[in-house]
Amino acid sequence: METIRFGFYGRVSTEDNQDPESSRAWQITRSRALIEPRGGVIVAEFFDVDKSRSIPWQRRPQAMALLGELRNPGRGFGAVVIGEPHRAFYGNQYGLTFPIFEHFGVSLWVPEVGGPIDPANEAHDLVMSVFGGMSKGERNRVKVRVRSAMGAQAQMEGRFLGGRPPYGYVLVDAGPHPNPAKAADGRRLHRLDLDPIAWHVVARIFAEYVAGFGFFAIAERLTRDGIASPSAHDPGRNRHRCGVAWSKSAVRAILTNPRYTGYEVWNKQRKDEVLLDVDDVGLGHTTKQRWNPKDEWIWSDQPAHPPIVSREDFEAVQATMAGRGDKHTDKTMKRARNIYQFRGLIRCRLCTRRMQGDWINEMPYYRCRFAREYALANHVAHPRNVLLREIDLAPKLDEYLGKLFTPWNIDRTLDLLAQGRQTQVPVLAEKDSLDRQLAECDRKLKQYRAALDAGADAVTVAGWMNEEQSRRSELQRRIDRLPVADQRRFDRDALATVLHELGDMVKVLRNADPARKAKIYANLGLELTFDPGNNEVLVAAVSNQDSHWVPVRVRGGT
Repeated sequence: METIRFGFYGRVSTEDNQDPESSRAWQITRSRALIEPRGGVIVAEFFDVDKSRSIPWQRRPQAMALLGELRNPGRGFGAVVIGEPHRAFYGNQYGLTFPIFEHFGVSLWVPEVGGPIDPANEAHDLVMSVFGGMSKGERNRVKVRVRSAMGAQAQMEGRFLGGRPPYGYVLVDAGPHPNPAKAADGRRLHRLDLDPIAWHVVARIFAEYVAGFGFFAIAERLTRDGIASPSAHDPGRNRHRCGVAWSKSAVRAILTNPRYTGYEVWNKQRKDEVLLDVDDVGLGHTTKQRWNPKDEWIWSDQPAHPPIVSREDFEAVQATMAGRGDKHTDKTMKRARNIYQFRGLIRCRLCTRRMQGDWINEMPYYRCRFAREYALANHVAHPRNVLLREIDLAPKLDEYLGKLFTPWNIDRTLDLLAQGRQTQVPVLAEKDSLDRQLAECDRKLKQYRAALDAGADAVTVAGWMNEEQSRRSELQRRIDRLPVADQRRFDRDALATVLHELGDMVKVLRNADPARKAKIYANLGLELTFDPGNNEVLVAAVSNQDSHWVPVRVRGGT
């Protein structure tokens, strides 16, 4: 009997605590039972872990690797076997994927048709399409059952359904899990209880808002009195935030959270699946989290934890918020989008925060607003407002940049640009290092989930997971901030010719469109730091290896 070499594809989702190793084992066993009586042997494996079946093949790492191998004439196998079509194909994925197998002459075997799928057999096509529909229907039914059960648990039992406790509360043990099997594994329920320090702060925020103080005024007063903000109160879970002071958004989030009434409230948000690209439906959907209307929120029938404010006071605060013009009306003037040439590029030297664009008297300004209470709390000598006019900076910066491209400086500037192209390797090396750290975080999170399944203390493990998730988020932010390695060829002679043809670069920059200049400044990697004491802006042209600082005097200086 002639040996047939196979590639194997499988998939497992860990959303419902499936064991990847066990799932792979039974899928590959089912595949071997189909092919081995006919001389088949599996020589390559492609197995996606923790990927939903709703994700198209082109967005699953191992499935995409398999499709890539189909294009390789030396791939080492001539057929592919799938042990469980329900897990491989969802909705119309079979119809979008099988033509690729057919094009490259690779047969696809599944147990449901007893061997290879025949492209000319309508019954085979119908069976596979039905399995895709059944897979989609099964996922939707599970989603409906889970959401219905969680809604009933929140409404009828007031059960805490997971997540971080709101500021002002802590999690405490609420007894064994009502499901006997889960209780036998050591699972326990939790509920909210008052944080002995923070709940007084929440009550104060509601009282001050009712007394007429606004979000910013409340934030200033709390900071002035030395009360730790939510991120500073629990820094272990908020490493991604500085926690220097209370913010308006934190005050508003507390005032709009209905759980401070003592009732459990669920279904405030939902996850919608929207097309990733409306012009390419085959790319599938992506998940967007959106707010539900308040009439769809599910409140518990009875109080589930100690209240901090009464439900009547909470409703009064919401009515006051609505009456203070928190929402736009048809008569609200809609501001035009203004162009700021240095958006996101200027920092205040006093506090190191980014300065925000502000349109004043029909002119672009950059403002750093730092309340006096914030400055006192953080021991920073900072005026309430630091302002920088764009017109004071742009002409002088253009003049400095223009001089870099004068005939006697062009060669040196082009040498610096060429060096910048050669400094992509450190960027890629840093990304590789961050990717490895990210993978290590994922490995630890999987271990913690396994420990939780094995009966470890839920509160302790949750703390570990929150800490590791915060570290993972910070690593992802660092990766997102890395410059993109530009692989385009740097033609030094062509660029030199263009620069000579442009002539006076100072004049070119001065007359350029503000929107295009904003892109130029951003692409140059400029970092601007405004020193209000000396009325100067420090300009840094940053490469991956070096930073060149040049002071540019503003506000009438030279």
